[in-house]
Amino acid sequence: MRDTPPETGRSFDVLGAALAAVGLGAAAFGILRSAEWGWVTPKLGAPSLLGLSLTVWFVLVGVTVTWAFFERESRMEAAGREPLVRPSLFGNRQMTGGLVMFFVLYLVQAGLFFTIPLFLSVSLGLSAIDTGIRILPLSITLLAAAVGIPRFFPDASPRRVVRLGLLAMFLGVVVLLVAVDPTADARIVTVPLLLAGLGIGALASQLGAVTVSAVPDELSPEVGGLRNTATNLGAAVGTALAGSLLITALTTSFLEGVQDDPAIPEQVKSTASVQLAGGAPFLSDVDLQAKLTEAGASPEVSQAALDANRQARVDGLRSALTVLSLVALLGVVVARRVPDQPPRSAAEAPDPAVSRPGAVPSGTPAAPGTRSPRARRGARPR
Repeated sequence: MRDTPPETGRSFDVLGAALAAVGLGAAAFGILRSAEWGWVTPKLGAPSLLGLSLTVWFVLVGVTVTWAFFERESRMEAAGREPLVRPSLFGNRQMTGGLVMFFVLYLVQAGLFFTIPLFLSVSLGLSAIDTGIRILPLSITLLAAAVGIPRFFPDASPRRVVRLGLLAMFLGVVVLLVAVDPTADARIVTVPLLLAGLGIGALASQLGAVTVSAVPDELSPEVGGLRNTATNLGAAVGTALAGSLLITALTTSFLEGVQDDPAIPEQVKSTASVQLAGGAPFLSDVDLQAKLTEAGASPEVSQAALDANRQARVDGLRSALTVLSLVALLGVVVARRVPDQPPRSAAEAPDPAVSRPGAVPSGTPAAPGTRSPRARRGARPR
């Protein structure tokens, strides 16, 4: 008996992994620091290069290195070597559609998870436990949709489910956008969170199967890695985008409120414009009042600053929510890449024998008193 030759191990593309990590990491880091550095024009006191914010340079470096990564992987695949990621996979319309939807889902979800707790804990001063309780409705509808849709509607069109889910998320964000104001309380987040959870659960019930079923089983690990990359990148971009827009709008609104209020002295207005040009913090009324008292501000100035801060918080939240709603609406258009028919497993595929006229599906027992053709051929005369 001859020994079986050992299998050749797969080589790991170390250089490719390093290029992917540097490219995606640099772009994500630049976006995450955009609230502090500015998107294009550097904020006051922020670092810059050639008159541009470092955010621009980090994103450009990330895009360039990521391009170099895909060029390397394409050459490796063409040469028959084992790449870290097969660039040819991105020619699969169904797979890329699923990855884009994962990116949109986690972008909007991360943006909501950034803005809503900020509103509840800072604007309203709720504790961590109370904030968690107020967010609980999202988990209820998310679980109901993620479990209920595949169970009760197994033949539903994935494209229709995904689009309806995105519309539910869009409506949830819009309802919150309309309801938030300086006098709003915690009850305004209940309906938006129910709608958002319904949408997130609807997408979660479809996207995994849609993405994995687009490729053969042997390529499933690679698709799983791409899916994790899309979700992590979407979460990072969603958090950074919401945070950056919120701080920018808050700062602009607060400074305009201070400048337009006659109760605030000119010297205070000038000081505020200089010190807050790089970005105003998202402060609660209690924290701002403590800082004003420490600075020795008069009651009139303190009240004017508090009023301006309340309106600025609302303007910042509305700015972030507006962009999140537009991203969800854009996802409805991009969802055309998601297939209209549900993916079918091999066990559900039709039996090829059935397509032949008069054929009997494999595994069907013969009628009593009859013998199969094979049995008749094998019979011997007595």
